[in-house]
Amino acid sequence: MNYEELIASRREKQPQKTHLPIGEYFRQQTDGKYHSYLEIRPELNSNIKFSEALKTECQQNSSLTNSHLLHFRPVGESSDIEKIELEQGHYQPLSQLLNDTPAVVAEKGFFDNLTNGLLDAASYLHSKGIYHVCFSPQTVFIRKGDNGVLLLSHGSYYLGMSEPGQLYDGFEDFVAPEVLNRGTVDERCDIYSIGKLLTCVFDSSDMPLEYRRVLKKAVSQSPEDRYSTPEEMLNAINNKRNTYRSAVSFAVAVVIALLCVGLYFELFPETETVEFVKPAPRQATDDLLDDGFRPEELGIVDSDSLTEEERISQQEYQAKAEEIFRKRYEQEADRILSKIYNKNSMNVSEKNFLARNQETVEDLMKAQMQIADEAAISQEKSQLIATEIIERLTEQKKQALGGSNGRGIQK
Repeated sequence: MNYEELIASRREKQPQKTHLPIGEYFRQQTDGKYHSYLEIRPELNSNIKFSEALKTECQQNSSLTNSHLLHFRPVGESSDIEKIELEQGHYQPLSQLLNDTPAVVAEKGFFDNLTNGLLDAASYLHSKGIYHVCFSPQTVFIRKGDNGVLLLSHGSYYLGMSEPGQLYDGFEDFVAPEVLNRGTVDERCDIYSIGKLLTCVFDSSDMPLEYRRVLKKAVSQSPEDRYSTPEEMLNAINNKRNTYRSAVSFAVAVVIALLCVGLYFELFPETETVEFVKPAPRQATDDLLDDGFRPEELGIVDSDSLTEEERISQQEYQAKAEEIFRKRYEQEADRILSKIYNKNSMNVSEKNFLARNQETVEDLMKAQMQIADEAAISQEKSQLIATEIIERLTEQKKQALGGSNGRGIQK
């Protein structure tokens, strides 16, 4: 609708409607006050199972007390519910908010508040044996003022309909495949739908790193590959965020260390000859991974439930995994650091030296995260070991270059 059509619509007092699975949402002014209504689709009212399900939902919705749920009541005395009136309040469909104020997605905390609200509402509904089924920009409402999440009408009430596709016509992208195929409907259906909604919202903004892998898992085609509960999905987001923050702190520490090394070499006296510093020879060590050791297959459980013998065995496995990481990372870090500790790097301009340092930081972080995953140790533990190894190798190479009378970085 363009601007002229919008003005004409207001003059004619024709309410703007938002299409939802069971009907059309609109606001209408009556006696100087605005009221919110949902007009039921006539073709659905002719379905006996839908009509009975709608009556059941109207009767039960008042007992749902979560702050993320909108309450409503039938309008009129007809045996068939043709329209329902929503509770008073200042709210609007998410689709309307994104259309009228697209910059809202860039506001600090908007994504986190939206995600937390969706998962909290879903968790409450699941505790009551109810599933929303379809989270979309049209079916999720946003409260004005604090952008709180509000939900209206829940899909699990209408599972008895013979054709689910009739109810979700136009919303197929936000409904789990098993729902449309009349498969099992449970918590994982809502996880899929929430993942699809958040992915849709992120299309208009840069997706935070901690959400990328989480949403990829949430929208898996197979229910078994998704998160089992909203709480599990929220914990995954928080864990990814903490890991990312730790990685950033690690990167900052490495950058500072490399800059200090650069300043150290800048103070060296100039000489005419600078020799290459060769990487330390690789020791012929036994790779424990080649001996069939697979840390990820240990099946480590909560230490509180282990016997003393099992606890000692678990500690030995953990120590072995850390030993694998230490050996492999030390070899890789030595190779990476040797790229900048040679005459080609130490005799370049300060600008080029810093650029090479940045590439080195990225390579060190990538190697640390990859080897930690393969060795099945936590990112936090791997960062501590990696930092110690980098500092030691850096000091060794600094002394080696100092002994060969390096000329230093050029201004």
